[in-house]
Amino acid sequence: MSSSQPFIPSSPLSPAAGHPRKSRFTFKQLSQLALSSTTNPLRVIAHIDLDAFYAQCEGVRLGIAEDQPLAVQQWQGLIAINYPARKYGLTRHITITEAKKLCPSLIMQHVATWKEGDAKWAYHEDAFAQIATHKVSLDPYRLESRRILACIKDVLPPSPVQRVEKASVDEVFLDLSAQIHSILLERYPELNGPAPYDDPTECLPRPPTTALDWNTDALVDLDNNETEDDDPDWDDITMLIGSEIVRSVRAAIRERLKYTCSAGIARNKMIAKLGSAHKKPNQQTIVRNRAVQQFMGSFRFTKIRNLGGKLGEDVVSKFGTEQVQELLNVSLGQLKSKLGDDTGSWVYEIIRGEDTNEVNSRTQIKSMLSAKSFRPTINSYDQAVKWLRIFVADIFARLVEEGILENKRRPKTVNLHHRQGGQMRSRQAPIPSGRPIDENVLFNIAQILLGQVIVDGRAWPCANLQLSVGGFEEGPTGNRGIGGFLVRGDEAKAVKHSLRDSDGHASDHGDCRPDKRPKTEQGAIQRFLSRQGASHGESDEDMSANHSDPDPMKGSSSPPPVQRPDDDEQHNIPQQSRKGDFAGSIAAESIPLQKATDVVERIASNTYICKDCNTALPSDTKGEHEDWHFAKSIAATEEPTGSGGTTSASRVRAKDPKKFPSSRTNATPTQRRMEKGQSRLAFG
Repeated sequence: MSSSQPFIPSSPLSPAAGHPRKSRFTFKQLSQLALSSTTNPLRVIAHIDLDAFYAQCEGVRLGIAEDQPLAVQQWQGLIAINYPARKYGLTRHITITEAKKLCPSLIMQHVATWKEGDAKWAYHEDAFAQIATHKVSLDPYRLESRRILACIKDVLPPSPVQRVEKASVDEVFLDLSAQIHSILLERYPELNGPAPYDDPTECLPRPPTTALDWNTDALVDLDNNETEDDDPDWDDITMLIGSEIVRSVRAAIRERLKYTCSAGIARNKMIAKLGSAHKKPNQQTIVRNRAVQQFMGSFRFTKIRNLGGKLGEDVVSKFGTEQVQELLNVSLGQLKSKLGDDTGSWVYEIIRGEDTNEVNSRTQIKSMLSAKSFRPTINSYDQAVKWLRIFVADIFARLVEEGILENKRRPKTVNLHHRQGGQMRSRQAPIPSGRPIDENVLFNIAQILLGQVIVDGRAWPCANLQLSVGGFEEGPTGNRGIGGFLVRGDEAKAVKHSLRDSDGHASDHGDCRPDKRPKTEQGAIQRFLSRQGASHGESDEDMSANHSDPDPMKGSSSPPPVQRPDDDEQHNIPQQSRKGDFAGSIAAESIPLQKATDVVERIASNTYICKDCNTALPSDTKGEHEDWHFAKSIAATEEPTGSGGTTSASRVRAKDPKKFPSSRTNATPTQRRMEKGQSRLAFG
């Protein structure tokens, strides 16, 4: 396909021997292209701008023909006009009546609005007449903007090669440098080799192409000292590849979502943005490096971002012009002397097309605002609260889209702005952390902030009210709520079944707490206490064995393993018979119903119930068990003394022999266990 503007690359022939010279760009600059360096001369940035976006959204939603004049109405004014309507001279500054006169076939669609009591925005036929009770909603356009952004990201390669910045609801910046680098190496294998002499500052070989096909793109005229007869260099090649990528992105948006957009392609964000507005609608403009001065010279510098407002007025007053072409003749020294060193240097570079701002791939919003200007003003707390309810519903609906329910992102603060007369007052409050955010949480905070404004006085009449949330932070990843550590339903049944023994009884470790790890050293009293739990299961040999214990008063004071009534399984026998190992062994038997009375009587006649611990034990162990309680009380209340101490169980018992009866007189020698250092004496 022939070029719309024939172009022959930019490197003139060398005067010596007629050999073409090498490229102006080096191997180092080529490698930096893959890193998207902001100072790289081969860098390629694109700016995509949707054409009359609000009008397009309504046209697509309503299924209106693209050549049908359409305008978007907000109350009694116009906020968007499509390109067919602009041919009739319509602008956003004319009234609805004037627009109808200029274009009788004009379709006017009012924006969606929130109405008090509604859970969601909607399109209302009479919205234009309900300014006092309705609030504008731009959510339909935000939703379409997200769809377009998702489409763009789907066409481009994944991150980190992909660099996309959402600049506003209808414009996006793309840094295509890394993607172009990979395409360059595929198309031109000679660039894959190492630099001559391993020197990255060596120049690249000249591109093998002498003519480039720019398809239907709009090319900006070259600078006065450049001609189309010059052979292209690698910066022209990268621009050409960038234009191909952007063309495919625009085609995908058109095919999938039915929207048209314009684009600008240049070496930085500032020039790319100016380029996207150069030829509209549905076109793309390429500003080659050799055409920057020609392109920038055609603008008023007040059209350049950050050069409007007070700074623009200051420049105009001091230099008497707002044309970039005339300001290019002003030296750097003059700019510094009149604007200051920093501002003068910045203006000097900007008007020459120098901009090193990077494309920020973080496209998440930083704040959300819902506001209303009241005509007529509101004059009471109740009226303001009704609007706060609408604001909260508006903001929370957008928070849901942002992923707040999935804890992806959440705001940290709520801000309220209140205007009374010419005075604007603001209040801020944090959103409680550690709990979910819902409409009630936001509404309660908003009410508190409004109350603070009212307490300060002079709150009415109110001309404007704004509610916003900000300070967004990413939600934690990989965390689990408490529910993630619990099991339910069939899973819980399976776990319970796994904790049961093969005979169908619950496993000990499933019903009982794990025992504390006993100390290895035990004292005399502690050994006596622990003996109670083993008295029925140990052999005589075990009971007579000697133990090594360097400190007889150290050790564990854990009670004997006596089974409690509430730990038992329920059986058809009296509760007092289900005590300890003795009663449990009988209760575990299968007892015929007719013999139940006999069994109960037999158990009762051979069972001792301890009044201190309510434990059922065999009657012949009563004395030893009471001694255990006595020793337990001594261990709990008395501190151990040295070898010369006089505290002993026998001395306490001697004070009140009735209260502390001894069972040792009834015990046989084989039932006694020798203490450390004792030995059996031979008598007779």
